[in-house]
Amino acid sequence: MQNKEHAEQVAVVQWARFSAGRFPCLRWLHAIPNGGARGDNARSAAIRGAHLKAEGLTRGISDLFLPHAARGYHGLYIEMKRPGALKELRPEQKEFLAYCEKAGYLAQAFDCATDAIAALEDYCNG
Repeated sequence: MQNKEHAEQVAVVQWARFSAGRFPCLRWLHAIPNGGARGDNARSAAIRGAHLKAEGLTRGISDLFLPHAARGYHGLYIEMKRPGALKELRPEQKEFLAYCEKAGYLAQAFDCATDAIAALEDYCNG
């Protein structure tokens, strides 16, 4: 995960932890490991990458998930991108977001913490 994307996602998670008193379901917002830092060198990266794939790492899966039914959805998936990079969703990410929508989940992509937080508030208020 790139540094700016990391910072945006961290801001969303920090807000969620702070806001769990107001919206108890936010206690269960969690990151889905997407293989960001896989090792210190090529060899350890290859080993870590193989372990993650064996554990179920799948390209395209969104960064965050809130397992809370609201507004007619089963839960909320959030894909975070670095600021200005919404148009850079990979085909696997687009496919996963579309699948989630068909399966009854709200699935959205954001390139800033403010927008993701607003979506979480709206979803939790629903």
